[in-house]
Amino acid sequence: MTQEQLAEALGVSKRTQANYEGGDSDATATYLSRAGARFGFDTNYILHGVRATLPLEALTDTEDLIIRQYRTIPPEDQTAVRRFLKAMADDAAKLSE
Repeated sequence: MTQEQLAEALGVSKRTQANYEGGDSDATATYLSRAGARFGFDTNYILHGVRATLPLEALTDTEDLIIRQYRTIPPEDQTAVRRFLKAMADDAAKLSE
């Protein structure tokens, strides 16, 4: 894809695209959102270094709260939570056999 084609696809001028690519200016949130939707990359990861595992609408409010709380606890506690959840999931799988 040429720079001109990319610029057109993302709704900016060729000059703006060149400025983004050359580091002369920062891409806008709108631009990054369009690029993520168009090319299927995780915009949140690009901006914040946090990967999205599911589309936001796929989470209930409770699930979203649990994830946000999990991200605030120390790594060793995160490990304990993961072990606990795995044990519960393993038990549930055994019951469904």
